[in-house]
Amino acid sequence: MLFSLYIKNYALIQELTVEFSPGLNIITGETGAGKSILIGALNLVLGERASSDLVRSGTTKAVIEAILKDVHSEKVNVLLSAANIETTPELILRRELSSSGQSRCFINDSPCNASLLKQAGEILIDLHGQHDHQLLLNADSHETLLDDFAQSDSDVTDYKAARFLLLELQNQLNTLNKEAAEIRDKKETLDFQINELKMLDLKNDEYKDIETEISLLENSETLFSLTSSLNDLLYDCEHSIYTSITSALHTLEKLASIDKRFDIHVEETRTVKSIVDEIARFTRSYSSVIDFNPARLDSLRERQLKLQRICKKYGLTLTELIDYQNELDARVALEDSLEEEVNHIKAKITLQKAELSILALRLSGKRQKAAHQLEKVIQEQLAQLGIPNATFIVNITHDEQDNGEISNDGKRFACFSCGYDRIEFMISTNPGEKPKPLIKVASGGEISRIMLAMKSALADSAKLPILIFDEIDTGISGRVAEAVALSLKKLSRLHQIIAITHLPQIAAMADTHLQVQKSLQHDRTVSEVITLDHKSRLKAIAGLISGTEVSHSSLNLASELLDRGKSI
Repeated sequence: MLFSLYIKNYALIQELTVEFSPGLNIITGETGAGKSILIGALNLVLGERASSDLVRSGTTKAVIEAILKDVHSEKVNVLLSAANIETTPELILRRELSSSGQSRCFINDSPCNASLLKQAGEILIDLHGQHDHQLLLNADSHETLLDDFAQSDSDVTDYKAARFLLLELQNQLNTLNKEAAEIRDKKETLDFQINELKMLDLKNDEYKDIETEISLLENSETLFSLTSSLNDLLYDCEHSIYTSITSALHTLEKLASIDKRFDIHVEETRTVKSIVDEIARFTRSYSSVIDFNPARLDSLRERQLKLQRICKKYGLTLTELIDYQNELDARVALEDSLEEEVNHIKAKITLQKAELSILALRLSGKRQKAAHQLEKVIQEQLAQLGIPNATFIVNITHDEQDNGEISNDGKRFACFSCGYDRIEFMISTNPGEKPKPLIKVASGGEISRIMLAMKSALADSAKLPILIFDEIDTGISGRVAEAVALSLKKLSRLHQIIAITHLPQIAAMADTHLQVQKSLQHDRTVSEVITLDHKSRLKAIAGLISGTEVSHSSLNLASELLDRGKSI
């Protein structure tokens, strides 16, 4: 419920706090006293556009703060959590407007933008003025309201889940088709590249191996000359190293037989002899297999040139080129498997569309049944509110499409986020007139009563927010006024209602009666809001009956109206 509204330096209001109660809160006051200023302040704190002209003259900043208690709205919690704002049972909405035109918004003392303030406010408060259609006059909300009346939340949930799965499958199919199309578009190029690379029979490290072998072949004569010379020096010549080391070893062995300190050098010399022998054997073996092959060298140089050219062409190293070849092979293999996968997904989509059609038709059937009931209830409500010849229609249509997801009687229809129905409330208030969308109903008095009738009809089922009516009594009087008063009273048992009125029949139904008064303070006009007790209520209602001069008869009539209001 809206617990309080604090206003400071806004228009004619210097500073005041208005406290509201559960049930029916009625606001009365003379024309020009400032009732519309309260609604303007509420609009401002609910995120509507602001003007610096509203800041009270002589001040620098206007402040409007609304405190809502016992707020248990999952939508609001999700909204605030997404904005990293703490959620509590008490919700504080605040708007500050400077005389320079700058505006600041807060929710629970956390800064936010006006859009977030407006979203939170619209969930919790439905403010209806003479020309404000808002929740029920917005055709986009009619589907939700009908579902609330039909109690079809679970059907909507099932439909949404099935539609989500269908969209996922369609996305998968689109992705596969896109991949297949890309492969088909590039197939000629892919085939050429694959054949070109396969003909080269690329191998990892091949370029390095070729470079090594070319180096050996180019230096084969030098290698043979050097290894032969080395082998001669180590082993084959008359005074070879091997011969000299062998002679030195014999001498050391003789010395060691006399002095054991030579033993270590004997072992070291034997090791050297062994190493020289091993080097000599290796050089003889190496020399014997040196390849003098000009043809092989030419072949390697030609292969090296091909690899250089292909790497330059693709702008890749040899290793990267081999990876690219594997990628091309995978693409070709994917094309072969894509067709099978596409057919598999198409089959699943067909089954999912059939499932979605069943759920959509079931939901639509429940809506159509509820629509007939809602039409009857609202027409009865309108008759009680002085529009006896009203025709109210819940218009349910479907968009036929050749490739629609929903199938019914051999035809296909488009599916939407919450079904395949397009729902709009239509009304005619006079005989012979064709029903039109609610938004096109022109009369302010009729709009107010239509709104009240719809809210009364939906009160038990719809998740309506706090209801605020500005001038709901426009264009009505007498019996109709009494009917409107009774309807507001009944509705207030389910929802908190705040209503501005000039009619005594409506004012007498209040659980809390607030009066807006205008006075002159320090040569400036100031608007104030006072909560009336029984005595002052009696006088205020009598004033609504007879005007400024309160008569004895108007007081008696006011007393009767108050007694009647208490008995309901």
